[in-house]
Amino acid sequence: MSRTGRTQEGHGRLGSILSGLAVALGCVLFLGGFAWGAVLYKPYTVPTESMSPTIAAGDRVLAQRVDGADIQRGDVVVFRQKSWGDMPLVKRVVAVGGDTVACCTDGKLTVNSKEIQEPYLPKGGPAEWKKIPTITVPEGRLFLLGDARSGSLDSTAHLTEAFSGTVPRSAVDARVDAVAWPMNGMLKRPTGFEALGPISSPGPLRLVLGAIVAGAVLVLGGAAYGPVARLAGRGRRDSRRTELAGAR
Repeated sequence: MSRTGRTQEGHGRLGSILSGLAVALGCVLFLGGFAWGAVLYKPYTVPTESMSPTIAAGDRVLAQRVDGADIQRGDVVVFRQKSWGDMPLVKRVVAVGGDTVACCTDGKLTVNSKEIQEPYLPKGGPAEWKKIPTITVPEGRLFLLGDARSGSLDSTAHLTEAFSGTVPRSAVDARVDAVAWPMNGMLKRPTGFEALGPISSPGPLRLVLGAIVAGAVLVLGGAAYGPVARLAGRGRRDSRRTELAGAR
């Protein structure tokens, strides 16, 4: 065998090894990403327009499983509360235990006497369609509102109940990170609450999706190496035959 033939054979073996490694690594990333996402996230379908325009009725959201103790102001959460129907509901946390919440003397929601900027509200919509009396949220509980304030059955609809319409942190199942369908992407951070304390950081959803996409690219790229290499080799052989025929 010529030196050129040996070199091409060596390159072929190396390419096959690398393509196999790419496929193996891609499978690990792809399947691992799905498994990671299944452990951390849970899909929900939002049944009403109470979170519009942030989340519309029928949207599929991805919510990270979290402990209720980790919930911060501004988070959009999935929770269950027996007195609210004992079904999964999606609302925004606007105040936590110890906060004083009120609305709306100057047209703004106030928490601890600070006006909250709420860009997620419907354009031109009110911070609340009715006046909320000043309420101090009991420790360990949350005050929740829908972004579509005029049509949301939220804490304001349960003010006469025990604990002034608040729900316990233990009622929270998950925190919404993104709207998966339609593909509206990650929810924007509620920066209007930053003056009151820390807000939640996004979950690892981008990393999960990155692992899945990278895995798919590696699997497809590695699997494509064999056919591409064969076509390239055939082209080189045809070119060599043409050169030899011309030399005669």
